[in-house]
Amino acid sequence: MLRLTLTLSAIYLALVGLALLIVPLRFGIGAVPADASPQLVALLRLLGAPFLGIAILNWLSRGARPAPLLNAVLLANIVGFGTVAANDIHGVLSGEARELAKIFLPIHLLFALAFVAAARANWRRA
Repeated sequence: MLRLTLTLSAIYLALVGLALLIVPLRFGIGAVPADASPQLVALLRLLGAPFLGIAILNWLSRGARPAPLLNAVLLANIVGFGTVAANDIHGVLSGEARELAKIFLPIHLLFALAFVAAARANWRRA
C-alpha cells in the first residue's frame, strides 16, 4: 500500500505541478480570470514548482524501508493532503469553491487517508 500511495501521489502531484507551470490559466479555470495579470500567472507558475519537488520526493521514497526519514515524508503528505482536503470540504460546503472542487475533494481525502494508513503501518514496522 505504501509503494502504491507514493507512486500515485507522485504522478498526481507531478501532473498538478506541470499544469500550473505550463497551462496555469487553464488549470485555474473557474477561479482565475481569463484576463489574469501577468503577476498572477507568474504566481501560479511559481506554485507549480513545489508540487514537482514533492512529486520527486514521493517517487524516490517508494522503495524506502521504515526509517525516520520515510516517516517525515509520510507526515508531510498527511499534512499536505489533509490540509487540502479540509480546504476542499470547507469550500464545497460553504459554496465558495469552484465546481471542480467536488471532483478533487474525494481525491485529496483519499490520498490523506491512504497516507495515514501507510504511516500507521510503517510506524508499527519501525
